[in-house]
Amino acid sequence: MTLIRKPLMVLAPAAALVVALAMVTNVVPFRQLVEQRQQVAAAQARLAELERQNELLRGQVAALSTPLEIERIARERLGLVREGEEAYVVLEPAETATVFPEDDLEPPAESTSPQPPWYQRVWDYLTGRDLLR
Repeated sequence: MTLIRKPLMVLAPAAALVVALAMVTNVVPFRQLVEQRQQVAAAQARLAELERQNELLRGQVAALSTPLEIERIARERLGLVREGEEAYVVLEPAETATVFPEDDLEPPAESTSPQPPWYQRVWDYLTGRDLLR
């Protein structure tokens, strides 16, 4: 019976060591893979947003090339008028802001989220869950 226990006592720690080394050497590539996937997803979302903005800008360029749009902008922004027309400028009175001193008494509330326990942070690091936040 002692012959069977001796190999088990040597093999069990060796197997645990091999499993631990395999986990440690696979954590970094796993984290890099998760982070790269997030970067790709963010880049794709940014590309979709830029393409949408480009379509809007193309529509504006097409509208700005018409004589009616040029005239509208000249009237609104520059105040230009056609020959024989009269331009009037209406000035609105300046608004006065009312300041109440009691509004400044209360400081803004700061939201602090509690940190998870250390073992949860370690597990999140090993599984890559901390990158998903």
